[in-house]
Amino acid sequence: MKTPAFEMAFEPNYGDAVQIAETVLRVTAPNSSPYTFHGTNSYIVGREELCVIDPGPDDANHLDALIRAIAGRAVSHIFVTHTHMDHSPLAQKLQTLTGAITAAYGSHFYARPLTQAEGHFSDASSDHEFKPDLLLKHDEVVSSSEWALRGVFTPGHTANHMAFALEGTGILFSGDHVMAWATTSVAPPDGSMSDYLASLDLLLKRQDKTYFPGHGGPVRNPRAFVRALKGHRLMREASILSRLKAGDQTILEIVQTLYKDTDPRLHGAAALTVFAHLERLIVLEMVQTTGALSIKSQFQMK
Repeated sequence: MKTPAFEMAFEPNYGDAVQIAETVLRVTAPNSSPYTFHGTNSYIVGREELCVIDPGPDDANHLDALIRAIAGRAVSHIFVTHTHMDHSPLAQKLQTLTGAITAAYGSHFYARPLTQAEGHFSDASSDHEFKPDLLLKHDEVVSSSEWALRGVFTPGHTANHMAFALEGTGILFSGDHVMAWATTSVAPPDGSMSDYLASLDLLLKRQDKTYFPGHGGPVRNPRAFVRALKGHRLMREASILSRLKAGDQTILEIVQTLYKDTDPRLHGAAALTVFAHLERLIVLEMVQTTGALSIKSQFQMK
């Protein structure tokens, strides 16, 4: 099975709006990091009646860039793919300046109940303040005279992740669910690997032509790329099982072997992704642990 062909070439053009489709502008926030690549992509859709997808982090320079790109035109809606701190916090300030309605699947919530070991869990990457005006359901369409966006519920990266399809164009704004530059982090209890794989299957049933993601450049052959992503995840899962059979019992041991060639700054995210795989394998009754489930638990084959 082919591994994903990641595309690292990307010019963020900070401060400027880049036209990437007939009625779509991209404005990239200057919040580059190992987790956000060159920064968060905000999208402006429409000609005179606009909507904004993923306003981004609470950054004054990015807000100024969005306002320049909007150029005095009406903004009716601000859509949010998910409530991480690099995607949703600027929504409130942009709403104040434009009067737009905020729309998303929902406020932040966890993919599963917190265990006792996670009772004081506090995720600094999550925006718990965002409360959308409009709660969207899967397959629900919001439209203006110039555009129509269909919500595509894709939990996994977060429990409330929703992509948005621009009707009649073949374009899907995929948020952090599928990105051309890297695999997506899935971190319990915020996200769920079982949900993530199911959401990949959902996208494979669609006929989208291009994905515009939350970070980096477009995914040009999305169905082939999604198939490769799914295969990569399943191969990673098989590798985790192999490490358990070889005697590894902790996530730290597994990460040190499987991610030895990965930037050490990303080992924390890798550990959470391994944890997400192990949660799924426990549900599948292939792996077991004793005591309260946590990232520090010991795991064995069942």
